[in-house]
Amino acid sequence: MAPSAGHAHTHDHVRSRERVLRICAAGGDAHALRVRLLREFRALLGADAFAFLLTDPVTSVGCAPVARVPVLPELPRLIRLKYLTRADRWTSLTGAAALSGLPEGERGPLWEELLRPAGVRDVASAVFRDRFGCWGFLDLWRYGAEFGAADLAYLDAVAGPVTEALRRAQAAAFPARPPGTDRPGPLVLLLSPDLRVRGQTPEAPAYLAGLIPPEEGRAPIPAAAYNVAAQLLAREAGVDPNPPRARVHLADGLWLTLRAARIEHGPGAEVPPPSGREIAVTIEETTPADRLDVFCRAHGLTGRETELLGHLADGADTGAVAQTMSLSALTVQDHLKSIFTKTGTRHRRALLARALGT
Repeated sequence: MAPSAGHAHTHDHVRSRERVLRICAAGGDAHALRVRLLREFRALLGADAFAFLLTDPVTSVGCAPVARVPVLPELPRLIRLKYLTRADRWTSLTGAAALSGLPEGERGPLWEELLRPAGVRDVASAVFRDRFGCWGFLDLWRYGAEFGAADLAYLDAVAGPVTEALRRAQAAAFPARPPGTDRPGPLVLLLSPDLRVRGQTPEAPAYLAGLIPPEEGRAPIPAAAYNVAAQLLAREAGVDPNPPRARVHLADGLWLTLRAARIEHGPGAEVPPPSGREIAVTIEETTPADRLDVFCRAHGLTGRETELLGHLADGADTGAVAQTMSLSALTVQDHLKSIFTKTGTRHRRALLARALGT
């Protein structure tokens, strides 16, 4: 039985943490890892609904969620309000937090406009961030009881191992792409100001279905597009300064970049105010430079190792790298050996093929 708020059984939390450590050590792809973790979290904490998103490590914008929310028809509104809410926003969290810890008037628009009317009692939030970036965030919803201090302490205790496991899962999403592989895009979704789909290019649904496979007979849910568009709204509202952009792994080493921007109207057209303009979300293959950035972060490369790999990606040889970085050739080789070890590669060609997707 899940512990009630304020009466958590420490022994149960400790045993659950041990199971989480084993789940994290076992690894797996990011989706399967989150499914296993959610099973453990829900068994202990009694969460009635949840959203566990991967994020772009630099912008912290969500993508590829594993979620079960009872207000699914309201998903665009839910995501929009989530991004416009400052309270317990994952971009500012330094530890696990619960909305019940805030006065009613400070819980923000998501609580006031959607969660409280839907009967939600409390939301616990956690962020999974390290020095290499933000790799995901988690929201757990309860209807019957509030989350207690021991519940939040538990989420804090598992945050480190979960962060590392998510980062490792992203590192594993960089196999070299076979020659001649189809490359997408650019694809476009057109959203209304309240994030309803107005139109899309023909191939867009297939790629969205790859991010979140829909139930049979159902259209794909463009949650990743909703997230980048909601970040655009948050940026416009001054809630968060990060750009409305997210890089996400689709399959077989293919990484996509989603961006959101307001539609500009031509001369002579009746121009609505900026907040009333439609939003275009573009989806295209991540550029080699942006892919290299995520690759280096996911594998935990140091600043010097990242710089060195960038020079190799530009075509420099050992001598040129040594001169540019003011290092000896032996030091360059030492850095390169460390990169090989961290990335599980044995030679430069394989390393660059994985890092750049070529």
